[in-house]
Amino acid sequence: MNFQKTFIDSFAYETPPNYYTSEEVEKELAPVYQRLKLPEGRLELQTGIKRRGYWDIGTRPSDIATKAALKLLEKSQIKKNEIDLLIFSSVCRDFLEPATASVVHYNLGLSSHTQSFDLSNACLGVLNAIDIASKLIEGNSIRNALIVSGENSGPLLKESFKFLNENMNLTRKSIKKYIANLTIGSAGVAVMMSHENYTSSKHQLLAVQSMSDTTTNHLCQGSGTTEGLMMETESEELLHAGISLAHNNWQILKKKLNWENETPQKIITHQVGVAHRDLLFKSLKLEREKDFSTFEMFGNTGSAALPLTVMLADENHFLKSGDLCAFLGIGSGLHSIMMGVKW
Repeated sequence: MNFQKTFIDSFAYETPPNYYTSEEVEKELAPVYQRLKLPEGRLELQTGIKRRGYWDIGTRPSDIATKAALKLLEKSQIKKNEIDLLIFSSVCRDFLEPATASVVHYNLGLSSHTQSFDLSNACLGVLNAIDIASKLIEGNSIRNALIVSGENSGPLLKESFKFLNENMNLTRKSIKKYIANLTIGSAGVAVMMSHENYTSSKHQLLAVQSMSDTTTNHLCQGSGTTEGLMMETESEELLHAGISLAHNNWQILKKKLNWENETPQKIITHQVGVAHRDLLFKSLKLEREKDFSTFEMFGNTGSAALPLTVMLADENHFLKSGDLCAFLGIGSGLHSIMMGVKW
């Protein structure tokens, strides 16, 4: 579907107060590193991630999302009573029931007429929410939609440190499925999608393209509670399956937009790490100088990763008015969502 009436009105982000450098992560894992004779420095070398953040104990995903949303509302011209839809779209959530969106809705003091619900799809939650909200806007069902996410890697890092150090059955081969846990970071984002009649923004959504390969759903699976999470990832298989899916999805998005590989002036991808970034650009035959990355300083912040990177790219004047931008998302499952945006 191509869009004509939908714009990104405003956006904001919230970053955590605490960080683990990759060196500090390896120090936390000193027992298993010594037991398996793992070389120090390999984590940053393999991933390109220098640090990843986490929130203070007791911080809930709704708290993170609320902070980002309050920042957005301070600068948006959209009034609270003009927000027709709130979608909370994190991997992390306060609890299974009720929807974490209901907590954010209450925190923000939104109207009783503002519909709210949770939408979760691994690292693609925010992009899925933008797609759904934008289709409702195009159909004149809603005027404005507020999309929020609040990701916290703290419980996953804490549980991973404990598990890896205490599991005496680990080998240099079997530990590989837990390395992805050590790349996960934290952030909160908020995005307001608006009908053209309610915004003066020039950031126009042009098209969205989605594709799935659910034969790979077993390659990355996580479970747990807000106090402790664990995840197992077949990183090498997931990498190549994700790139293959992205390659196919990119071809369809280009046809929708009548683009060539050279058309977009800027490209923002999901932030996994250096290997993913380099192979994606090589496979899709895209120019690396069009890329803006944040994984080095924030790690993989899940559903917040791509939108956070867009926001920082804008803040650092990497994105220019009128730029044609490609937003390329991949999430475990596997799913790919890609967007064309005129900035």
